[in-house]
Amino acid sequence: MNKQIALLLLTITLAFPPPMVAGPINTASITAKTAAGALSCIRWRPIGVCFWLRCTMFGCRVRTSLKVGHYNPDLVVSAYNELGGNPWSEMSATLGSLQKSTAGALLSALLGTNAGSAGNRTEGSNREHRNMIYREVDAIGHPVASLSSIVSSSGLICPSQTTSFVPYFQSAFDALSWRTEIPETLYPASIIPGMREIGTWPLQSWGGVYPRTGWSTQAEEPKAAAIVAQRAGDIVTRRGQPHVYVPVSGTPIFSGRVWPPGALREGNHRTGDWQMLIPNTETRCSTFGTNDLATLSGWGGGKVDSGGEYTWNLWRPYKCCRRRGQWFLFSLDWMVYP
Repeated sequence: MNKQIALLLLTITLAFPPPMVAGPINTASITAKTAAGALSCIRWRPIGVCFWLRCTMFGCRVRTSLKVGHYNPDLVVSAYNELGGNPWSEMSATLGSLQKSTAGALLSALLGTNAGSAGNRTEGSNREHRNMIYREVDAIGHPVASLSSIVSSSGLICPSQTTSFVPYFQSAFDALSWRTEIPETLYPASIIPGMREIGTWPLQSWGGVYPRTGWSTQAEEPKAAAIVAQRAGDIVTRRGQPHVYVPVSGTPIFSGRVWPPGALREGNHRTGDWQMLIPNTETRCSTFGTNDLATLSGWGGGKVDSGGEYTWNLWRPYKCCRRRGQWFLFSLDWMVYP
């Protein structure tokens, strides 16, 4: 039901769009940048064989089909400063005004405050200042996600769980939890140091996945944006989270057999990889939490955006095989994937 509501809202905004605004990235450039990284990020492999039982009026026999594994670009995840300021220009134009008005109304009604803007904020006194960085985040269905469902009939491409352009998470609609840490601070990982860290705690940690809010204590702005992007991915790939979102944990529609990915886990490429789109275009995928202590510029070197706008593709692993009969029997894998 939530997915149908999201699709309805998007259809309405696309039918009556506000004037287009300029942005550092658009649908065409996202598609082009994704294609540039596809050879490295897709990791397509033949991994096994599936066995099907096919029956006709003349009898039954066992047929086989190739089992393949690869990564799909499921989501475009953007971290940015101003409400409604998603760097993806089409999303900003269609959803920006609604985000501003919704977040403002929610915070005014519940907390008696205005939505305000994001950016760097400082807390503390004297020499004990902590640089608190806040970011809004959107996780939107990738423009080519629905294309995988169209070409999946060949059995060589697995369908994505996501639908193109569907907003699965918008921090503006989750304003209470995303800004106030309610009830995120009740999770053990929000209290116990070293649990669910992005990186290796305590010597080389970017920050914690919990509490899953827009606030992070991080001196490097690109890492702060990566932290909140990881948090958004963590939320939407799970069901029953105390947030306003549409989960992407459903089963994709496909005529064959699909083994979709599980929940995203930080530092584990078997659950998902990230490809930066802006401010730099990367043609390789990796997980967040790189140990950069031995480098001169660090992971964030050369990646600082003056406007505080960052966007990534989230690639997630799928396995599938084409239907060759009425009943799926079993599969045999000759390699572990991913």
